[in-house]
Amino acid sequence: MLRAVYPGSFDPVTFGHLNIIQKAAYFSEELIVGLLSNNAKSPLFSIEERVNMLREVTKDYANVRVEVFDGLLIDFARSQNANAIIRGLRAITDLDYELQMSHTNHRLDPNIETIFMNTCTEYSYISSSMVKEIATYRGDVTGFVPQYVVGKLEEKFVGK
Repeated sequence: MLRAVYPGSFDPVTFGHLNIIQKAAYFSEELIVGLLSNNAKSPLFSIEERVNMLREVTKDYANVRVEVFDGLLIDFARSQNANAIIRGLRAITDLDYELQMSHTNHRLDPNIETIFMNTCTEYSYISSSMVKEIATYRGDVTGFVPQYVVGKLEEKFVGK
């Protein structure tokens, strides 16, 4: 049985993230979307808002659940009895960092494998940072995030 963790900050969740979730859910009996709570960052959306967004946009996937974690990813994966970590790749530039993390996690727990998944080409340039920048200037983000997330971004930037 493949029980996998797909970690991220998802601030906000994009079509690129959803593309990886869709692929990973297809190959996994259970996919845990691990939402990293990182106090060192200043996210646009609170943990609760990001959990709600992720749950809303993944509600049609019976084998996907959303969990919040802090600390080491490998410890979270262990706590979920996962045997795989899913990492999305947009471009070759992502691979260097992700490969280093994969080797580090393997060293910490050789029983948990990292699986790399490419986003579809149409989403390969999308990042949460880019979406937030566009939304800050009231640009159209409908091609980058689900409609539910578009609404949440509009709520954040109304009156600014």
